[in-house]
Amino acid sequence: MPKLSIIRLSIAIVIIIKFCIPKVTAQENLRITLDSARHHALEHNKQLINAGLAIEEAGLSLRETIAGGLPQLNAEADYSYYFESTATIGMGPQEMEITFDPTSNLVLSAGQMIFRGTYFVGVQMARLYKEVSETSHQRTRIEVLAQVTQAYYLGLVSMQSKDLIATNLDNMEEILEKTRAMVDAGIVEELDYDQLSVQAFMLEDALRDAEKQVELAINMLRVQMGIGVDKEIELTDNLDDILEMADFEGSLLNPFRIEDNIDFKMMELQTGIAEKHVDMERAAYLPSANGFYTYTRKLLEPEFDITPNHVLGFNVSIPIFSSGQRRFRVSQARVNLKTVENEKDLLSDQLRIEERQLRFNLRNALKRYESMQANVKVARRVYEDTYARYEHGLASSIDVTTTHNTYLEAENSYISAVLQLLEAHIEMDKLLNDI
Repeated sequence: MPKLSIIRLSIAIVIIIKFCIPKVTAQENLRITLDSARHHALEHNKQLINAGLAIEEAGLSLRETIAGGLPQLNAEADYSYYFESTATIGMGPQEMEITFDPTSNLVLSAGQMIFRGTYFVGVQMARLYKEVSETSHQRTRIEVLAQVTQAYYLGLVSMQSKDLIATNLDNMEEILEKTRAMVDAGIVEELDYDQLSVQAFMLEDALRDAEKQVELAINMLRVQMGIGVDKEIELTDNLDDILEMADFEGSLLNPFRIEDNIDFKMMELQTGIAEKHVDMERAAYLPSANGFYTYTRKLLEPEFDITPNHVLGFNVSIPIFSSGQRRFRVSQARVNLKTVENEKDLLSDQLRIEERQLRFNLRNALKRYESMQANVKVARRVYEDTYARYEHGLASSIDVTTTHNTYLEAENSYISAVLQLLEAHIEMDKLLNDI
């Protein structure tokens, strides 16, 4: 084969391999720490994004309200046809008949509010509503951070629970193999093997439940972080490291300043809005004044026309009597203000009670965690000692099963105590606005 043909064939093979054979790429897992999960959620969580859009909308609404008091300019064009109607002016010899010719005008009008009390109060209320949107965004941010942290903790706890069950299942299968050999050697009875087999079946079922719990926790984290189901998540933080770095005592000693609480801030803004509603109704008693200018260009002039082209003026409206409507509206606004003030006082009492309860919960959760941590060590030591005695024929399979169940219950109680402690810490920090 000629050398040139060989080169052409090689190029063709390369092109076929490049474009016709599908590429196989391995999708890497998304490895996330707790901090990276929180940062990702702040950028992609849908609720937080919507809260940011609400701030933008409130800002535009404020601009709209302010624009209502600025100069307004309008243009208008008209055309009128009178079907050649006529009118008679004067009497006797001075009588004159006028025909109404078609007319057309171009009108340019400008208006400027000089004073309107409700306008100035309305601008103040619009600014308060913008502050409400900003505070609501802060509250959503706190909620999202708390939910992401809780979901991450739940994922770590679920994975530790699954690993624990898997390890115990491996150990139980090893015990079963040794017990089978002991049964064949006539050292123990078949009943001992059956009892341990039941224990292994229970562990297999528990492992399946634990795997479902892990998947549920990861999916909850996906939702809070704004990650689709096509992305696999791998949690890289270690639960023991998180427990070691968590400052539980610091949260217990951190003072509670109610004015820093996000819910109390929101209630203060609601109180301010209610006060402005009273001012708004009271402003309805004030007069309003507007200035205007009108320029009219006559495109089709009538036969008889005395209308000026330029008009400049102003008008004043003075409320005099409304049969009590304005007074009743002011009274309603004051009743609403009193209601909001009562709700503010109620929220203050509730927050102080909640603070006391959350400190109690965190303190008890910390004590329970320390107790369960020590309990696990004891239960594991008892189980290992019982199994060693079982291998030497000094304990029965019932003893092994009993101590193993006790050890598993201790581990489950410990994991439950860990989750309870972390959740109590989250709730405490959320109340202190220190999440």
